[in-house]
Amino acid sequence: MNLALFEHADGVEALPGNRVVYDLERDAAYFGDVAVDGPAGVWELAEYGSDGAALSVDLELDPWMEWLIRCDRIDFPPGGIAYRHTHPGAGIRRLLFGSIHLEGPDGLTKDVEPGTAWFEGFDYPVKAIASETEPSAFVRVMVLPREWEGKRTIRYLDPEDEDKPKLQKPTVYFDRPIQL
Repeated sequence: MNLALFEHADGVEALPGNRVVYDLERDAAYFGDVAVDGPAGVWELAEYGSDGAALSVDLELDPWMEWLIRCDRIDFPPGGIAYRHTHPGAGIRRLLFGSIHLEGPDGLTKDVEPGTAWFEGFDYPVKAIASETEPSAFVRVMVLPREWEGKRTIRYLDPEDEDKPKLQKPTVYFDRPIQL
């Protein structure tokens, strides 16, 4: 399966499928056959069709498992940190505002600016450090095993990080079962 993020500056028409539409002006997320007037991000999970995507990744999903799509938003105050962690699902994130410095395995780093998308795979270890001077937020769409429906997915890798303050604020828009 392919997970792709498409950017639409002038709105999107309603189309069926495993599709998440995020209305950038209204901070609202929808699943499925939805149209939006104005700027929107659209994540599609499909066998094909990622031409023109801002970011597209192939995912190996066991067809015998039950899966869901989660759309959520993570807000950081200035200086907020998501300590080194993983998630049990893969997904594409898009920075809405602010900036985030990402630290991955093997010394990989990336500075993310507004409008930029990035991918984190299943159990991919990452540390996210938000701007020191302004709030930052991203919206993401993850494909998760259905057993994670309604559950928090972050798992900190360093035991000493468990007791540190967690300043990021998650807002889950929805979890929706999907058909492969």
